[in-house]
Amino acid sequence: MSAIDWLDGGDSNAPAVLRPSPLRNPQPFGVPLDEPPVASSVQRPEVESAPLGEPTAEAVGLLPMSVTGLPRNLWRSSEVDTLAELIEEVDPAVPALSALLFTLLLAEADAPIGSGEGAPLLAARLDRLIEEGAVDPGLALIERAGGATSADLFARWFDLALLADSPDAACRVLQRQPQLSDDLATRVFCDARNGRWDHAVTVLGTADALDQINDRDAELLLRFVEPGLVDEGNPVPPPAQPTPLQFRLFEAVGETLPTQPLPRAFAAADLSGTSGWRAQLLAAERLAAHGALSANRLLGLYSERRPAASGGVWDRVAAVQALDAALNEGREDLIGPALVSAWGQMRSAGLLVPFSELFGERLSEHTLEGRAGRLARRAALLSPGYETAARALDETGGRLGLSATIASGQAPDPLPEAAFEAAVARAWDDPTPPAELARRLQQGKLGEVVLRSMALFETGAAGNHQDLTEALATLRAVGLEDTARRAAIELLILEEEGALR
Repeated sequence: MSAIDWLDGGDSNAPAVLRPSPLRNPQPFGVPLDEPPVASSVQRPEVESAPLGEPTAEAVGLLPMSVTGLPRNLWRSSEVDTLAELIEEVDPAVPALSALLFTLLLAEADAPIGSGEGAPLLAARLDRLIEEGAVDPGLALIERAGGATSADLFARWFDLALLADSPDAACRVLQRQPQLSDDLATRVFCDARNGRWDHAVTVLGTADALDQINDRDAELLLRFVEPGLVDEGNPVPPPAQPTPLQFRLFEAVGETLPTQPLPRAFAAADLSGTSGWRAQLLAAERLAAHGALSANRLLGLYSERRPAASGGVWDRVAAVQALDAALNEGREDLIGPALVSAWGQMRSAGLLVPFSELFGERLSEHTLEGRAGRLARRAALLSPGYETAARALDETGGRLGLSATIASGQAPDPLPEAAFEAAVARAWDDPTPPAELARRLQQGKLGEVVLRSMALFETGAAGNHQDLTEALATLRAVGLEDTARRAAIELLILEEEGALR
């Protein structure tokens, strides 16, 4: 189960992106389990002390060790600046690695070296959650950590609260602790939300007169606090990249901005229930394609009602509903054509993995012929039940045969001749991390190594075959076997389908 699905309250039987399996050997790579490590020299470490009690903001997470299977010292031995840079730059190439990234971002783990004041690692985690569109988990994380502990964290709390359309708690805190933000637009907005309208008008007028607030914010805030003083027939030009505050102000003055052209974080605004069904569907698809929304929630929206028209998202809704109905009826004469139609629709939207999570195991219960049969086998291998699906396959060649072998945790014998497939297979033939990552594992930098292996996978998927082998081998070496298998299978199938994002 993925971190996002677990937070959604899914159960162990719910279709979801696979979360990392518990580490079988969380010790540094190369340290035997049956004997203690022996140092060749003695060096006095630098010791950082902190009072006992509640965990620091850096250590706060939504996912305990019992859920992630990751040790608390995940980050402890790495430099915080290195981790922040990796978190910002890593780009998961397949859904299994997106699920792994969410798990890392939301895990409870001790603070890294040099974290100090300001919780820079927490800030980096929050920034990445916002970028991915995981607004609700991000808001829950900052609220658990304490959004009022610094100005930097308050700024992220306020943005997340605005994106979730629940800024009142942050505004009340700002009224009590005005030092948390020197942004006058934020202060004016919160004064108004707190019912201090006269103060909001005074601060806005002074700030505007002294050029302490930009023209767009000033105009939007004036329409917000004094709507009778502006010409409603002269709308404010929307920015290409609005801030969360600007987005909510446009909404408040009746000029709601469409979220599709905006960064993914704004898609969450369309899931509140106040947007139309089409807007909700498009937002859900954007988030599900990147693992920020569970497949079950996507299916819930697809199933809400009959499509209102044709083309685009309506065709995807109709195709998914037709397949779901055919499976419910057990009509194999209808399942095959419905699957072929739905597969093409979901591939075009980058949603083959969420689709397979929903239907792969159900499809494996039916005997389908021709193209429908081939697609059903692919869907089953992309589903949480990929191991069971692999045992039922009798194919030994091609991408499906290789995927089935990897699903069972075995290396194909002989290795494939094609360089791309061979690069994947070698990680099961010799699961040894590259020397540089092995050295970092010896230093206890597990989280850093996992992030670096994800970056290697990205360049490997783009054509560097050695990087691909090393990425998968490293994931296996640190105990993330299920993630490695899912990532390899997804890469093999999605690349052949032309569906890599």
